[in-house]
Amino acid sequence: MSGHSKWSTIKRKKGAADARRGMLFTKLTREIQIAAREGPDPEANFKLRLAVDKARAMNMPKENIERAIRRGAGLEKGEALEEVMYEGYGPHGVALLVQVVTDNRNRTVSEVRRLFNRSGGSLGEQGCVAWQFQPKGYITITPNDFDPLQLFEWAVEAGAEDVVISDDLVEIYTALEDFKTVRDALLQRGVEPETAQVYWSPSNTISLEPKQAFQTMSLINNLEELDDVAQVYSNLDITDDLIAEFENMAQG
Repeated sequence: MSGHSKWSTIKRKKGAADARRGMLFTKLTREIQIAAREGPDPEANFKLRLAVDKARAMNMPKENIERAIRRGAGLEKGEALEEVMYEGYGPHGVALLVQVVTDNRNRTVSEVRRLFNRSGGSLGEQGCVAWQFQPKGYITITPNDFDPLQLFEWAVEAGAEDVVISDDLVEIYTALEDFKTVRDALLQRGVEPETAQVYWSPSNTISLEPKQAFQTMSLINNLEELDDVAQVYSNLDITDDLIAEFENMAQG
């Protein structure tokens, strides 16, 4: 696994507590609105269920969540949003997928292209890198009240493809078709996932020297700071050491 998903989880946890919370809520609101187009009932709409759970985990107010659902379902007037996936190459040939939710595609593609160009990368045509990725399920658990090995057994028993255990996080990877089954099986055992989402997993990863990797990680950070960008996926192999060193550089 590339480590990209773990890095995104760490950033989201930090973002929930800092001054960027307003931007985070904007992104979550748009994600809920897009999901609610398939129906306003989270119990019948799994995509909406995931979006609502993510918003609750970030302490988004209940009234904000309900308003976003109503707007997405067309029960209340809201902005006209569309979901778009941009593709391109970052510095040193790293493949990137940029998932956006926007009310102005021209504005968004201009901002995304500017960041690619500034980093030495290039925004490409549809399909130029998507073939290197496939959708998977991704679940994380902070194992405070559970034995990580027990979590491993439960996840594999429910159909997980892989489980990665580290000091402060258990990461569970599933095939897309098994994602809901694995998540529900954990919930039935009283395990509340910290993260449960569909993500785009690279078929192969690229390892770079730290200085080169940091250039790509900086581009990813800059892209994710755009209001319209929901998520960025890459095939860069992001190790725990790279994450720690990059975070230390950002703080310094």
